[in-house]
Amino acid sequence: MSVKSVRRALLTWYDDNKRDLPWRRTRDPYAIWVAEVMLQQTRVETVIPYWEKFLARWPDARALAGAPLDDVLAAWSGLGYYRRARLLHKGAQHVAEAHSGSIPADVEAIRAIPGVGAYTTGAIASQAFDMPAALVDGNVARALSRLFAIEEDVKKGKGLARTWKHAEELVKGERPGALNNALMELGATVCVPREPRCLLCPVRAHCVARKEGREKTLPVATDKPVRPRIREIAAVLTVKGHEGSVLVRRVPEGLFGGMWEPPRVAATDRHAARAELEATLGVSITLDRRPSRKVEHVLTHRHLEIDVVSGHVDRAPTAVSSSTWDAVEVVRPAELAHRGVSTLARKLLAARD
Repeated sequence: MSVKSVRRALLTWYDDNKRDLPWRRTRDPYAIWVAEVMLQQTRVETVIPYWEKFLARWPDARALAGAPLDDVLAAWSGLGYYRRARLLHKGAQHVAEAHSGSIPADVEAIRAIPGVGAYTTGAIASQAFDMPAALVDGNVARALSRLFAIEEDVKKGKGLARTWKHAEELVKGERPGALNNALMELGATVCVPREPRCLLCPVRAHCVARKEGREKTLPVATDKPVRPRIREIAAVLTVKGHEGSVLVRRVPEGLFGGMWEPPRVAATDRHAARAELEATLGVSITLDRRPSRKVEHVLTHRHLEIDVVSGHVDRAPTAVSSSTWDAVEVVRPAELAHRGVSTLARKLLAARD
């Protein structure tokens, strides 16, 4: 297989067929960085309005670095995977401190930014600076696994190493940023998971899997994801003397780190949940007699089943006895629009309206 022929076919096809996405119209490394972080695990059509509003508010790394994390998480609310926002904020602070606010045109320096992995490094370096830096995401891995008939699982070990090796070979040459985009576009629009559109593929003449009739069986997957069901109880609590307000807590780390939400506990029943929350908050809780309402929330690696109860506390807590919470406040629901609030938290609050 001629690498030059594959590159030429991909670039020609990409020029004629690429989607008009806003981050493809810029060479600003910061704008590309924000886009690539938002696009992880999130659909393009969802990302576009978030990306545009985010850049309008924080147009460069220095502006983002100086923003309160609460504001950043509030702007991210609804995108999910909030760890991305926390790491992006931390990365911007690094760029502001170490590079005077400008992302450096250096692969190793980009890779050293907190939260920036190999894929994001390749995206920034190639698209912003035209450096021959490879990238591999799920779409690229799938396309390369078929093009080169990679027999191993491309998500780990030898299969992953082979995938990166081929990506590194292909990116060397003219227009490395466009070449990387072409590979991503190919996997997203043509070399799709279940029914690859081989007749539309610009490199079908070079594809080993197609020649061998294995385009629907590659890539191989050795691990089937298991999504455990996790059961919890959440309490939507009003506070005496704070009419219309609810009690929310924040955890600094983990799945919803930095986000505000009604407190959740892994209790077996409402009475155990009340006892645990009273011990944590140092207040007396009275739960309503209304039956709990169930909220289900499906994430990539877990399925949450949460019984939502409601009630009130006798006073606003002044401190919390918890190793996992870092703050608790009493707020009006309308105020949460200016804070980091997850889709799950909105579901929990709505369940007791």
